[in-house]
Amino acid sequence: MHDPHTGLHSEHGALPEEHPGRARQPIIKVRDLAWLEFHKPDLQRAEMFAHAFGFTTSLRTQQELHLRGTDRAAPCVLIRRGPRSRFIGPAFTAVDARDVLRLAEATGTTVAPLPESLGGVSVDLVDPNGTRVRVVADTHDLPALPAQQPLPCNVGHDPVRLNHTQRPPREPARVQRLGHVVLQSTKYVQTLNWYLQHLGLIVSDFLYYQGQRERGPVMSFIRCDRGPMPTDHHTLALALGPANRYVHSAYQVADLDALAAGGEHLRQHGYRRSWGIGRHIQGSQIFDYWRDPDGFLVEHFSDGDLFDSTLEAGWAPMTASGLAQWGPPATSDFLGIKPGRQALAELRAVAAALREDNEFDLHRLRGLMKVATT
Repeated sequence: MHDPHTGLHSEHGALPEEHPGRARQPIIKVRDLAWLEFHKPDLQRAEMFAHAFGFTTSLRTQQELHLRGTDRAAPCVLIRRGPRSRFIGPAFTAVDARDVLRLAEATGTTVAPLPESLGGVSVDLVDPNGTRVRVVADTHDLPALPAQQPLPCNVGHDPVRLNHTQRPPREPARVQRLGHVVLQSTKYVQTLNWYLQHLGLIVSDFLYYQGQRERGPVMSFIRCDRGPMPTDHHTLALALGPANRYVHSAYQVADLDALAAGGEHLRQHGYRRSWGIGRHIQGSQIFDYWRDPDGFLVEHFSDGDLFDSTLEAGWAPMTASGLAQWGPPATSDFLGIKPGRQALAELRAVAAALREDNEFDLHRLRGLMKVATT
C-alpha cells in the first residue's frame, strides 16, 4: 500500500538556485499580525456568529464592530458596516514607531494617527494584488480577559487527574488571539517577494505542484523574523490561484477539547463546518474550519509549531492529502470546488486569469487540478 504522506513532511530544503525564502536586506521586520479588517452589511449577524465562535466584543457602534481574544492585545478583527461583505486587508505590528516612519520614507507614503479607540500610528501600503496592508505601532493593548484553561489529561502512565471525571463544557471555544491569515494571488512570486522585502517576513515552508518544481513554488507559509525568539510557523500564507482574494484566517484556542466542544456549540447553533477536525502537516496545528454567515472561512487552531529565525524553508509537493496528517479528507467546500455558486465563481476566475498577464497559466491550472486528486 502506498502511503500518501511519504515525503510530504517538509524536512527537505531548497535545491541550488531555488527561492531563499527571505530578503537579504528588508526595510523593517514586523513583530506580529495585529488585526484583520472587513466590511459587512449586517453587524448584528456578524456579532452573533463571532460570539458563538468565541470572540468577545470590545467596541460596538452603529457603524463598527471590534472583536478580541482573551490575550492582552489589540482587537483581532475590525468590521465596519459596508454595502457588501469584503476583506479589506491585514494590519501588522511594527517593533516601534521608528520602523513605521522608516517604512513610510522607503515607500513614499505618510504616517497617520489611528483612531483613539485603537491608538498609535500607522502607514498604509498596497501589495501587488491591490490589498491594503497596514503597519502599526504604539496601539493600545486591551487588558487580558479570563482565559479558557487546558484540561488536565492523563497521558500514558503519568496520570495527573485522580478521582475526577473529564467533562468539557459544550460552549464557545474562547479565542485567545489571531494566529494567521491566508491570501491567494495571481502574482504569487511578486507578492511573496514584496512581503519579504517590506515586512521582513521569512518562509517556513514552500509547496510546489507535483512535476513542476522547476517552475518554482506555488504556496508559502511565512513567519515573522524575531531572531532567537520563537514565533508561529506562519503568520501569513500565500498561494497562487486564479483570483486575488482572502482564503481564511485562524484563531488560537486552548486545546483540542476547547476546539471540539466549541465546534459542537457552533453546530448546534446552525453554523456550518467546512472541514475538520484534523492536524495539519505544515505548522502541525490541530484545526477546525467554519463558514461565517457572510461566507468567510475561519479556523480554530491549537498546538501549532514555533520556529526561531535559524530554520530554513522546507519544500514539499502540494496535494489535498498533504494538507493534514490525520482527519477527514479535505472537503470540496474547503478546496473551493463545491458545486453551485462557489464552483461557478471559481470557473469565472480561472477564465479571467487565463486571459490576463499573470503567473496563473495553463500549466499552473493543470497543477492545481491535480491537487484535488492527490
